[in-house]
Parts: sequence; C-alpha cells; structure tokens
Amino acid sequence: MAFDIEMIAARYSKMEAAITQARKVVGRPLTLTEKILYNHLWDGNPSKSFGRGADYVDFAPDRVAMQDATAQMALLQFMQAGRKKVAVPSTVHCDHLITAKDESGVDLGIAVKENKEVYDFLSSVSNKYGIGFWKPGAGIIHQVVLENYAFPGGMMIGTDSHTVNAGGLGMVAIGVGGADACDVMAGLPWELKWPKAIGVKLTGKLNGWTSAKDVILKVAGILTVKGGTGAIVEYFGPGAEALSCTGKGTICNMGAEIGATTSTFGYDESMERYLRSTNRSDVADLANKYKAQLTADPEVYADPSKYFDQVIEIDLDTLEPYVNGPFTPDLATPISKMKEEAAKNGWPLKVEVGLIGSCTNSSYEDISRAASLAKQVAAKGLKTKAEFTITPGSELVRYTIQRDGFIDSFHTIGAKVFSNACGPCIGMWSRVGADKKEKNTIVHSFNRNFQARQDGNPNTYAFVASPEITTALAIAGDLGFNPLTDTLTNEKGEKVKLDPPTGEELPKKGFAVEDAGFIAPAADGSGVQVIVDPASTRLQLLAPFKAWEGTDIKGLKLLIKAKGKCTTDHISMAGPWLKFRGHLDNISNNLLIGATNNFNGKINEVKNQLTGNYEPVPQTQRAYKAQGIGSIVVGDENYGEGSSREHAAMEPRHLGVRAVLVKSFARIHETNLKKQGMLALTFANKDDYEKIQEDDAIDIVGLTSFAEGKPLTLVLNHKDGKKDEISVNHTYNAQQIEWFKAGAALNLMKA
Repeated sequence: MAFDIEMIAARYSKMEAAITQARKVVGRPLTLTEKILYNHLWDGNPSKSFGRGADYVDFAPDRVAMQDATAQMALLQFMQAGRKKVAVPSTVHCDHLITAKDESGVDLGIAVKENKEVYDFLSSVSNKYGIGFWKPGAGIIHQVVLENYAFPGGMMIGTDSHTVNAGGLGMVAIGVGGADACDVMAGLPWELKWPKAIGVKLTGKLNGWTSAKDVILKVAGILTVKGGTGAIVEYFGPGAEALSCTGKGTICNMGAEIGATTSTFGYDESMERYLRSTNRSDVADLANKYKAQLTADPEVYADPSKYFDQVIEIDLDTLEPYVNGPFTPDLATPISKMKEEAAKNGWPLKVEVGLIGSCTNSSYEDISRAASLAKQVAAKGLKTKAEFTITPGSELVRYTIQRDGFIDSFHTIGAKVFSNACGPCIGMWSRVGADKKEKNTIVHSFNRNFQARQDGNPNTYAFVASPEITTALAIAGDLGFNPLTDTLTNEKGEKVKLDPPTGEELPKKGFAVEDAGFIAPAADGSGVQVIVDPASTRLQLLAPFKAWEGTDIKGLKLLIKAKGKCTTDHISMAGPWLKFRGHLDNISNNLLIGATNNFNGKINEVKNQLTGNYEPVPQTQRAYKAQGIGSIVVGDENYGEGSSREHAAMEPRHLGVRAVLVKSFARIHETNLKKQGMLALTFANKDDYEKIQEDDAIDIVGLTSFAEGKPLTLVLNHKDGKKDEISVNHTYNAQQIEWFKAGAALNLMKA
C-alpha cells in the first residue's frame, strides 16, 4: 500500500467538483496545470479566474519534502512555530552530506560518523513532529519521492529546486525555501503567484542514442536559464505518452534549469506501470477512476496556442542527442556539432571523468541503457579512456541493478559506484587533483554545471548529457566523439562502432530491496527531546530577526556590485560548506564568496569602505555589522538562479544586508528574500546598474508609504558629493509587506 493513501483518496474525491466549478469561472477548457491548481486552492472554492503572472494565490499543498542540508534550517524555523505536529505529510531525506571519494560503503560510513550530530538532530525532530525520516544511504530525495510519494494530480512543495522531478508522475511539485515549508507544515496556506503556461508538444518517438534527457537539453537551449521563470511547463502529445515515467521525471527535473516554477505531464499508461511496479497499485486504481481530470481537457491539446502563453513543438523522431555547457546548462550543442564547437571555443577535448546517476538520471532505465554500453567495452575489445562513476538514486534502484548484474558490468570497465546520495552533482566530490585548478573537461548526466560546482575547480569544463552519451564519451575519452557516426580503435587496432544503447523501462523481475531506509515517526512525539548543544559548530538555534525600524533606510554601504551570473552557488556555496547548513553564523562566512566584483573583476574581493582596503566579502560585511551599518547588494540578470537554498537569503539578512537590487531575480530566491524580511528590488531602468559606484552610500526612500505596485526611490550618494536618484520596482503584495515590517514572515507566525 502507498504512503498516505487516505490523503490521496480525499484529494481525488474533491477533484471533479472543483474542476467543474473552475471551468465555469474561467469560462473555457482547462490545462492540466490549471486543474491541479484550482483543486488545491486554500479555501477549496474556485470562485474567480486568476490572472497569469499577476495574482498571488493561497494554496493547500498535499505534502512537504526536505533534504538534510535544507531541512536543518527549515526545522529550526518550524521549532519556533509552536506546533505539536506537522499539519501535512512531510519527510526528511539524508542525501546531501555524503562526500563521494572512494566507494559507497566507505563513504557512507565516514558520513554517518562525521554528521552524527546533524543526523541525530534531524531524526529526533522528525520523530517528535510526525515527519517521515529517510536515513543516510536511502537515496536522493527526488528519486525517493518519485518511488514512494508522488501521485498524479497532487501538489507538493520541497526545500530543493529539483522537487519538480515529481512532475514525472503528474504532480505540480515546486521547490521552495525552508520558510515556505515551515508555513505549510504549520498548517498555514502557501502563497504563489498564479503561473504563466508554457506548452511543449512532443511528437514522434525516441530512438537510437536519443533519450528523454535530450528533450530537456533542447528545451533549455530554446528557453535559456530564465525563459521559464514564472511559468509551469506542461508536456503533451503522442511523444509525451511514449516516454517512460522516469523519463518524464528527468525532463521535469531539469525544468529547474530554465527557471520554470515546475513542469508536469498528464496521467498515462507509463505512470500506471510505474506506480504498480513501485508497489502502489492502490494509487493507480484511484487514478484510473479520474483519468479525465488528470490531464488537460481535449480542446487544450487540440489547439494549444489558444490555451498556453507559449507553445514549443519537438519531433522526437528527429531529435538529436545534445551536450550542454560548459558553465551553464542552457548552452545546447547537438552531438554532431560538438567537435567543431569545442575547437572554436577552446574547450578541452580530452574527457577526464564521466559521471552518471544523480536525481536527474538514476532510474532503472537510465542505468540499464548505460550498462548496455559498458558491456560493449569488453565485447568489442575496447578500454575505457576516462574515469567513470555511478551514483544510484536510491537503495531500491541500487539493490535492483546489483541483482540484475549492472554494477558488475560497470566494475568490469573500472567504474566506481558511489553512495545513494547527491555526491558530485552538488559538489560533494573529493576529486583527486581538483586543488591544482587545472583546465580539464568532465561530462555528467546531472542537471547543473555552474563553474566550480562539481569539484571546486573553476577551470573544470563540465558538460551535461544523457547517461548514454556520458558513458560513450567516457569510453572514448573524447568530447568530440559522436557515437552515432564515429568509430573507436580497440586494443587490437581494429575500428569498431558502439551499438545504440538498449535497456528496460522497468525491471522484468520487479524491484527488490532489503532495507529501503525509511524510519516512521512516533505516534506521539510529545516526549521526544530535541537537544542542540550551544557550543556546536554544526547547529545553532535561531534568534528572530529585528523588525523594520519604521523609517526610510539611509547610509547603506555598497557591499558588492556582482557582475554576470550569480547563482545561489555563488551566494552560498555548497560542497564543504554543507556541514554548516544548520549553523547560520558559521555558514555566513561563505556569503557571496563566489561572486565576481564588477569593479575589479575579482572573486571574493570587495572594497571595505571603512578601511579603503580590498577584503573578502564576509569579512567586509561583518565589519559593517560591527559598526551597526547596513548594506546593499547589487546584481545582474536572473540573480539567485539555481538551488532553492534559503541560506542565500538568510546569510545576508543575518550579517546586516538590508536590500538586494538586481536587474531580475530567479523566482525562489526572490521569495526567500521576502520571507526573511529583506528588500528584493529590481531596477526600473536596467541601465541604472551602471550608475552604482564602488564608494556609494545609498538611501532607500519611500518605505514609510511602502505599498503594492508603488516603486521606491534609491538615492546614490557618490564619493565626489554628487547624487543620482533612481527608481526601483518590487513585487511585494500586502501580506509580503507585512513580512518586511515584522522583520521576517516567521515573526508574524509566532505573533
């Protein structure tokens, strides 16, 4: 039986009436996205038509999921909320704190020892408040959610941007910060601006070397890293129905890389097969009763341009494999053009490491297709030229692929199998030689390839591809190798060609596992004690942020004017810093250490206006805080893209940054800033970015009449005595303005 089957049945029982009423108020057929959203309104009553990209709406998500790195701060906040138990089904997944170095058993043992304090904290909080706990080694949050909790037509939020993976099972699943998760666990509504709608029509069928990963790699090339911002992407068409459920999950997973709120697919036979294979026939039986409600109305897909704000069409019959990168997941290159592009751009052709797995591509289907290529290495007399690693997504998958011989096939070609955890994908990779900062190329089947993300080396050129293409490029050791057309020379000097990969959508013998890694919470957790050592370097109880002082904010120092891409990795790095995710003061020592200073082109070197010296960003900001001086951060386009980590908002707030002013925000980061009582502002005229000078003291004027839709004014007091006044915009609604005034959304919850 599935987890929380009563909750799922209750949600389905409301669906038909809610959708019927929504059709009446909207006055037209509905997309799948609209059906799910209207069925999850907080008040349960579709009484008005909401404006896309305009109206803020309160929702009632079905569940919350948290990974261990973000769960620490989310649960530290929840502990302040005064609730005895979570209001909706919630889970914690220990997947981020395991460093990949040697192999799964060794690495997991070290992680359990090193992170004992954090794991004990998370398990005790989970036990106390009724939260399901998935222990270290159980798997990556998104894979585990797909296997156990996702259901067609549901809505969930998760404290990780790749929560969107659950769209592969027809959910609206959205990445959020911990404060949002805290609200929902406390029984409060969750607010989201009603999203725009992008439709992607898939025709044809995947064949040969092409996989589901190539669909999203192509879409990323079309829409870029911010083309989906504020929108939900809905995939449909005969090509969508021909994809496996886990293939759909891969596509939805990387929808985070185009800035999309989430992505989803209508319920179909592939989802039914997956539900039944993962021991959830009860969910499949329920979903089959509501098939018409679990996909868009027929009129929508018949004439999509009438119902979506943008429509993209992709023919899977002719789709070519893609390799995206380096340094950004939207630089899309067809495999046939890679050799030419690499030569033109000076990308190193020698592939040093190929890495497959992660939450994006670690399904049974993915691994089986990669294993079919591994088997060809010995059969064709080849030798793998690059290092090769596998990161299984869950213990369920790992146990099953070991039973079916795939791990043996990988070991035969010299591969390492890492723990069922995020590992190299999020920078938890102890890569030998990375500290030398040498220029090199790696290829992986992960979702992100920002500079220095995987191994900490800014000179590692990371490329994103499907597991199949990654495996082929690792075998060849050559970024310019095209397995569709090129041959390799084997150990005998013969020219041989790799056959296209083959694999199974689901294991013929069924999935198997001895210990999936789940620990259920106590029925009554009132007696459970949660202890945080005041001397701990890993965990720190939170103190409330101060409320707004009630006046305009004047004399802010410019902390940094960031140039170019500034993701949450740049604002709050992961990797070795993950160990401080539960200790706000300690992790604040990584504030903006990855951002490039516009004035000198250097990373983590800004002018301290108190001393005139160039110093690290955190050190400079702590100097301002010690003097009681506020500051402002200025950024470029799509500021805060990437991970949902709210530390990127909490750290500047903790250290005394009052406002972030940018050309444009990524959705989650903007919300996180608002939740923590920060001012998230955008240039009314983007050219005003150039007016910000290094020694500026900045005033924010108009806060005493702060109102929805009303711009604020910034006064730039330059060192030479001159001034500039610029207009800045914001997207705060009335409730969010109250968050700012209270000092944080959490302060209002406790009031």
